[in-house]
Amino acid sequence: MMNGQLYKDSDPALVAERRRAQQLVDEFNATRDDAVIKELLGSIGEDSWVMPRFQCDYGYQIHLGSNSFLNYDAILMDCATITIGDDVSIGPRAQLLTALHPIEDHEARRQRFETAAPITIGNNVWLGGGVIVCAGVTIGDNAVIGAGSVVTRDIPPRVLAVGNPCKVIRDL
Repeated sequence: MMNGQLYKDSDPALVAERRRAQQLVDEFNATRDDAVIKELLGSIGEDSWVMPRFQCDYGYQIHLGSNSFLNYDAILMDCATITIGDDVSIGPRAQLLTALHPIEDHEARRQRFETAAPITIGNNVWLGGGVIVCAGVTIGDNAVIGAGSVVTRDIPPRVLAVGNPCKVIRDL
């Protein structure tokens, strides 16, 4: 899974890891205890915070830089690594989705195989509310992604990008 190879999410080891993560997610969402989010995530930088209701698959593949913020109802499907830089603000109901499903191999899809590709969010990025970032995307430093955008491809640094699919509309 972490190497981009086909896998089944029904694998017993993955199911156990998701159950562990779900217990921690439920505890965090009920208490907003920073110690719980630190136990759940792969890493979290100084002065960063996460608002409940937070959701993820595994947790340990999420790396949140310093002074970064995840607003309410964030969904981070971390079947691959999600790296979020320093000084990042992520609006409410944002989704970072690393999972991919076979497109042309209908039988593999029917058998519930999937792959995953990492997401990287640079430093000082702002994702507006409801932004969806798709698997394999990198967003460059100092970029701003407008609310409701669906980011299907890489976004360069220092730009404002909006829409579905998300497109650069001007330099910053």
